[in-house]
Amino acid sequence: MTIKLIAVDMDGTFLDDNKKYDYERFSKQYAQMKEQGIRFVVASGNQYYQLKSFFGAMQEKISYVAENGAFIVDQGQEVFSVEIPKEDVRLTLEELETHHSIQVVLCGKASAYVRDSISDNIFQKINKYYHRLKRVPSFEQIDDQILKFALACPEEETLQLKDWLHHRIGNIVTPVSSGHGSIDLIVPGFHKAYGIQLLQKQWDIKNDETMAFGDGGNDIEMLRHVKYGFAMKNGSDEVKSSATSIAPSNNESGVLEIIDQYI
Repeated sequence: MTIKLIAVDMDGTFLDDNKKYDYERFSKQYAQMKEQGIRFVVASGNQYYQLKSFFGAMQEKISYVAENGAFIVDQGQEVFSVEIPKEDVRLTLEELETHHSIQVVLCGKASAYVRDSISDNIFQKINKYYHRLKRVPSFEQIDDQILKFALACPEEETLQLKDWLHHRIGNIVTPVSSGHGSIDLIVPGFHKAYGIQLLQKQWDIKNDETMAFGDGGNDIEMLRHVKYGFAMKNGSDEVKSSATSIAPSNNESGVLEIIDQYI
């Protein structure tokens, strides 16, 4: 097989449970990938500015399918961004207001936003995933291009809540879960697989020249889209059934192991 593109999810996939990876080992792999003409893409539900921070000197050289496909950046240049219409933002927020166990992060292109009523403790937790994060008195006052909604909820309610959201506002936004009590609401059709497809088209790379890794519900379309889809050993059963292969777990450097085997 000839691989020209490798796409990786971050949390639970490329990163271990302590949000770390073997930087030195990957740096060597990245140099080899460049030599072989292999593109490396980070495909995550997280914010672009947070994702960049993991890659040090490499951060402007690689490509990002951020915010679950809503914001795509290739070597520092924006390729594509989605915009949720203001009326759809309003209707979605109205629906979310009725469910008090949900913590809402409104994800814009310039920054992410939370209400200023949240505690410092919760703000710090969200800040780990959204390096650009602002407190606002009201979501209605935000002047930004809105890419998606990120919701935190009690872990045991995630599946039930996802179904409820799909029933209530599925015609406006699609709920996708990345596990661990988090749900993203994305514009229908604009998921990680869409972002990968855009980059494939830009670089003239076929599905059978593409490898992808993931562990959560928001990785399913991407793993099905590529020929070589790896679910992590720690991934959900649903993800494993969508993949062609299983990689060692995120805590065993599963992605780096498979890349090593290939290159």
